[in-house]
Amino acid sequence: MSSVLCPEISPPGFSFENCRRNSMLQNKGMAMPKAQKTGTTIVGIIYKDGVILGADTRATEDTTVADKNCEKIHYLAPNMYCCGAGTAADTEMTTQMVSSQLELHRLYTNRVVRVATANQMLKQYLFRYQGYIGAALVLGGVDSTGSHLYSIYPHGSTDKLPYTTMGSGSLAAIAVFESKWKPDMDEAEGIQLVRDAIAAGIFNDLGSGSNVDVCVIRKGGVVDYKRTYDEANKKGEKQNSYKYPKGTTAVLTTKILDVEEVAVKRIEQPEEMDTA
Repeated sequence: MSSVLCPEISPPGFSFENCRRNSMLQNKGMAMPKAQKTGTTIVGIIYKDGVILGADTRATEDTTVADKNCEKIHYLAPNMYCCGAGTAADTEMTTQMVSSQLELHRLYTNRVVRVATANQMLKQYLFRYQGYIGAALVLGGVDSTGSHLYSIYPHGSTDKLPYTTMGSGSLAAIAVFESKWKPDMDEAEGIQLVRDAIAAGIFNDLGSGSNVDVCVIRKGGVVDYKRTYDEANKKGEKQNSYKYPKGTTAVLTTKILDVEEVAVKRIEQPEEMDTA
């Protein structure tokens, strides 16, 4: 029982009070909304001097390409970035919210925030909603303890790996990593490997496409965000010109009508209205 001095505080997370109602409606033949499949390829690797993240730039709405050059590598803190796959609105708002919390944490402690702290904030937030927030994330950054790379699933589980991929094109991308990744890669090799992994997702997954974005996070907090690092799907040029000179196609007959004369005739002879 609540009062003015002690009001009831609603529990965090989604409300499941309508589950019985939804089950009744479903038994009556009403179709419940289904989860939408989204397409993306996001990757990350640890190299000798830091972390490299990569992503494609295609945003889809079912079978429609909504945006050809969207941004999937999100800023979290000066020393860490996060790639997002899944529902675009969920990944945007989740990373923005955690980014603000990390900044408050940095101001309060007066020190560089560790990547493990961001991982803990993200996994706790996603676990609270039990997968109803469609955000699959690849978190990478460098702090005082070294280089770190995490894959965070929509239900809140996490993995700490030397290289990882997520999204609908992740199988094609992980095949590139499994065959070419090695410890202590230099920066040029790492960027090329990330580019090849994203390109594999672009060419083998319909939900991924357009360009390749790369973000290099080096030790010491130096970040190089290479927006549109490579254009994987370049628009081809037409081989022939489709402009033909006048007279190429023969004209068999010509008939010219006066538009005003035809309009007057139609007004003078109105059609009878069908009253049947």
